[in-house]
Amino acid sequence: MDLFHIAIILSTLLCSLAAGLTLAFAVIVMPGIRTLDDHDYLRAFAVLDRVVQNHSPLFILVWAGSIVAVLMMLVLGSLHAEGAGLLLIWIAGAAYLLGVQLPTVVVNVPLNNALQRHDLASMSASQLRTARENFEPRWVRWNAIRTFFAVFTSALLIILVFSL
Repeated sequence: MDLFHIAIILSTLLCSLAAGLTLAFAVIVMPGIRTLDDHDYLRAFAVLDRVVQNHSPLFILVWAGSIVAVLMMLVLGSLHAEGAGLLLIWIAGAAYLLGVQLPTVVVNVPLNNALQRHDLASMSASQLRTARENFEPRWVRWNAIRTFFAVFTSALLIILVFSL
């Protein structure tokens, strides 16, 4: 097995794991904490986010590793693939980098960081309500977008693995 095929398999594995992470947040975590009052909702999310912010090695391996694997797949695919295979590689790579990673950097992480700066214990009920309203709808919407593109990418990569 050459480096090109390893890059595709690694991209498939890591992007699928990333899709699982965003899907778990979309269908379990966010619906679960949605039932909490404003303070507890914001606190619960902040605690979850702190696990990521504290550089969880396994999370970093999956999330950052998926970016490296996809970039490696794009470069090697451009050198070794052609026709429909090359097109699938570029569609999958673009969908993942632009549909999953870009929103993460531009929307979700800044929302997470803004939430981490709040001193929840000293906030009034109306401040907590405003903080939640500024955070939850946008974060959930963009996570749904990330989830769609992550699952779409994984499906394309699985097709690619079986077609090469």
